[in-house]
Amino acid sequence: MFAWTAFALLAAAAAAPSPPPPPMPPSHLAAAVQNEATPPAPATRIAGTAAPTPTPTPTPEQIMQLPPALHALLQQRIDRSADAEHRLQQLVALAFDANGLNLQYDANATHSVAESYTTRQVNCLSFTLLFVAMARDVGLQAQVQEVRRVLSWYEDGNALYNVGHVNAGVRVDSGRGSIDLDRSVLMDRRGPQPISDRRALAHYYNNRGAELMVDGDLDGARAHLAMALQMDPRFAGAWNNQGVLAMRDGDSAAAARDYAKALEIDPEHLPALSNAVGLARRLGDGAREAALQRQMEHVRQRDPFQQYLLGTEAEQRQDYAAAIAYYRRALHLYDGAHLLYFALARAYLHSGDIRRASVALREAMAHADPATQPRYQGKLEALRRLSSTARPPR
Repeated sequence: MFAWTAFALLAAAAAAPSPPPPPMPPSHLAAAVQNEATPPAPATRIAGTAAPTPTPTPTPEQIMQLPPALHALLQQRIDRSADAEHRLQQLVALAFDANGLNLQYDANATHSVAESYTTRQVNCLSFTLLFVAMARDVGLQAQVQEVRRVLSWYEDGNALYNVGHVNAGVRVDSGRGSIDLDRSVLMDRRGPQPISDRRALAHYYNNRGAELMVDGDLDGARAHLAMALQMDPRFAGAWNNQGVLAMRDGDSAAAARDYAKALEIDPEHLPALSNAVGLARRLGDGAREAALQRQMEHVRQRDPFQQYLLGTEAEQRQDYAAAIAYYRRALHLYDGAHLLYFALARAYLHSGDIRRASVALREAMAHADPATQPRYQGKLEALRRLSSTARPPR
């Protein structure tokens, strides 16, 4: 999964496709988090070499324009006389079937609609833009939806915390449904919320700006981030990324203003908080650093996903009692999340408490979707076998 990119000290928070839950117990578990550190030094280049040519910034129309060939394909494959629900089913099949678009996941594929059609490579954002454009072309009511925070999984079983996610919302006769590239994400309690096209475009420009910054195209990044804020001046992630870019330019004053603006819009924006803490430390402003650190810890204490990450860190250092405490707090903040129950089961198993591991695993299975339940059933049966062999002979 890839949503909008939120930089924390040039570490992009990105996610991966929809793998099954990790093996139990895993050999190791790593989490991608926004760590406080000294911000990077300004970018430099070798004397006598030219700066890279800035990547052109597409217009909003260029990003969302449906290419004629794709319009013709939709005309051919989608029965426009069918009701909305059947048109939606046909559109989903066209997107993923081998004899259709056969879209493939690529975390770095922040593409326009036309680029997604040409390359068949999409991340969650570019898939959402493509699907919304196609849905509208066949007469469906569709718009981009935003999820503020999610928890997802890497293919190798590692956890990833991401500050946001997008998917497509489509209205049909039976109600409103969500079309998501990643089935494995655990969304925050608010779930997906419809957003305007301008906000959706801000996500695109913000993502591309972040990618170009990583590639060293600072002028291209600057232009894209400026467009993101033109589309939506209240996009905290773009203000944060613009602050990171200012640090790359060596302008700490501008970075401080950008981080402050991000936090004015969203006081719980963890990447901006992390970056602001690092900047205050770098500038020797101990009072501000301490205040921001307290604010960040307050946010983390109330965030179940952050508690989950602290639990995985405790597992890595084999402090299973601490991991259990963190996972239990995460479930207190967000009860009913099968991934959190699964993590608790794993920690109990590591600690040798097979009975409690089985209880937690049953809860994970009870709260999982039908596609995931058989995997948990298999793990539960393995635990039962382990439990029976661990009993002393009578």
